[in-house]
Amino acid sequence: MNGLPTLQDIEAAAARVHRVLPPTPQYRWPLASQRLGTDCWIKHENHTPVGAFKIRGGLTYFAALAARGALPAEVVSATRGNHGQSIAFAARAHGVRCTIVVPHGNSAEKNAAMRALGATLVEHGHDFQESREHAMALAAGRGAHMVPSFHRALVEGVATYWWEFLRAVTQLDVAYVPIGQGSGACAAIAAKRALGHPARIVGVVSAHATTYADSLAAGRVVEAAATTRLADGMACRVADAEALPILAQGLERIVQVTDDEVAAAMRALFADTHNVAEGAGAAGFAAALQERAALRGLAVGTVLSGGNVDAPMFAGVLQAR
Repeated sequence: MNGLPTLQDIEAAAARVHRVLPPTPQYRWPLASQRLGTDCWIKHENHTPVGAFKIRGGLTYFAALAARGALPAEVVSATRGNHGQSIAFAARAHGVRCTIVVPHGNSAEKNAAMRALGATLVEHGHDFQESREHAMALAAGRGAHMVPSFHRALVEGVATYWWEFLRAVTQLDVAYVPIGQGSGACAAIAAKRALGHPARIVGVVSAHATTYADSLAAGRVVEAAATTRLADGMACRVADAEALPILAQGLERIVQVTDDEVAAAMRALFADTHNVAEGAGAAGFAAALQERAALRGLAVGTVLSGGNVDAPMFAGVLQAR
């Protein structure tokens, strides 16, 4: 990626995104603040037309294609769900055919949502990386356009929610952001720098999918097994090489959260805000809870980045108290 998006880039992206959806809210929730022991602000990216932050990147990616006169007849991409919904949403708006590859056993409700947006779903592989490799081969064989999971245009779009958040909560001291393929965390870094905001950005990975933690520690891409049961949006086996230098320079640190900690955060968010969080969507709050003893007196921010969890899984999480 050739440099981070500038303030001008992010503001232009926000104008495009806001034609489709209004800025999402951020609230200082009293019960969440009480639980954390300090002011806790939560950005509600679960309040978008696809229930997750990824829609912003899909909109800006397709806008960039259209601006270049490069809209293809068909796009192909791979996903565990939210990226696929964003691509399907934007593809439908531009009259472009869309094929999405998901691994076997993917979320049934995310699959249904992508089909409802007009995507053709292909099930292939046992994890995201195998689906991604198959999608690339499929796109090459068909002459279709392969939409990556990490790209500057995607980061520009995602940065608009951090632009909204940091402008609204100028007193924020530290922000926790989950890392899947890296667009969310890179977007947070871009918005912080563009606005000159003092908040420290902390990346959050699943303790059962540590490629980004391992790669940042090693200074190169390190493959790691992705065995998380709950945080499918963070279940990446191979870090994106383009994201690593941005994360290395812009993150204060990385926090690893277990599935048990994510489940506890999902329950806490439902009790404290009555919002449903998917596993990856609760990971930032899980990390803040893990570090709450060190956060007293600070204004803490996190993002409920998505609420797309299958009903049986969420019911099981709520019952497992």
